[in-house]
Amino acid sequence: MRRIFLPLVFLAIVVAAWVYTAQRGPLGTEWQGYAEGDYVKVGPTLAGLVTTVHVARGDVVAKDAPLFDQDDVNDKAALDQAARLYGQAQNQLHNLQTPARDTEIQTAEANLLDAQAARDKVRINLARNQDLLKTGAASTQLVEDQKADLRSAEAKVQGLEASLAQMRSSYGREGDIKAQGAAVEAAQAVIAQARWKLDQRHVIAPAAGTIADVMVRPGEMVSAGAPVVSLLPPENVFVRFFVPEPDLAKLHLGDKVGIVCDNCVRDLTAQISFIAPQVEYTPPVIYSEAQNAKYVVLLEARAQKGAALRLNPGQPVTVRPLGSGAQP
Repeated sequence: MRRIFLPLVFLAIVVAAWVYTAQRGPLGTEWQGYAEGDYVKVGPTLAGLVTTVHVARGDVVAKDAPLFDQDDVNDKAALDQAARLYGQAQNQLHNLQTPARDTEIQTAEANLLDAQAARDKVRINLARNQDLLKTGAASTQLVEDQKADLRSAEAKVQGLEASLAQMRSSYGREGDIKAQGAAVEAAQAVIAQARWKLDQRHVIAPAAGTIADVMVRPGEMVSAGAPVVSLLPPENVFVRFFVPEPDLAKLHLGDKVGIVCDNCVRDLTAQISFIAPQVEYTPPVIYSEAQNAKYVVLLEARAQKGAALRLNPGQPVTVRPLGSGAQP
């Protein structure tokens, strides 16, 4: 019985070792590393006084959530001024494009009718005196004077006709209208600029994440671009680890690796996103094939957004290869 039992125990140990090895990958194939993060330093676009900070260290914020405000009194005044100038420019353009008032047009029409009647009267008198001139009943001087009067009357009628046509179309000339239209567009651009500056005084989160630090307090002056809030989006958390040179040939960009850390959930994985182009070492080390195992290469792996939430920058981790369906 004992002869049968001992082989069975040995066989069970071998099977258990094989299963353990299949789950963890090759024995001894694991590398030490730590979680790291690419922090987003959020600062103002314009220099100014910080009046309110809406977040504190450790807060989790959504995208576009308010982070901090700057003094915006001057910017509000500039926007109000730009809006008023725009309204003034629009009114001037409207006046140039709008025909004259009905009363002005009626007056111009009456003046034109009066001028036409005077012209017609001069024309009739000239025709009669030209006939009388043939019989000697009218003088040549009279006929010449009336011809001059007719030319003057016709010129006056033409002038009044042109003035009435302008009143019926628009008040301004074409060049004046174009120039004023350009002034309206310039006023619109000033409004857009003033509104943009006002919006910059209220800084929002560029992405969802955790507030890692707040470097400025209300009442402090900050220059343009100076960091006020440090934000860590989940997708910016990654694992940095070092691999011995002999293991490097087995790893490639995009390969999956398992992540193990204290009190972490199982099946935490990441993808290799960076492999350093050169090895690192601690002197004194002589470059030779015998010393290859002492060389290490920096690699980085990024987990998916949900998995990255389980890692904290600075947290020690163990990285294992995931090959042939192995689990961490």
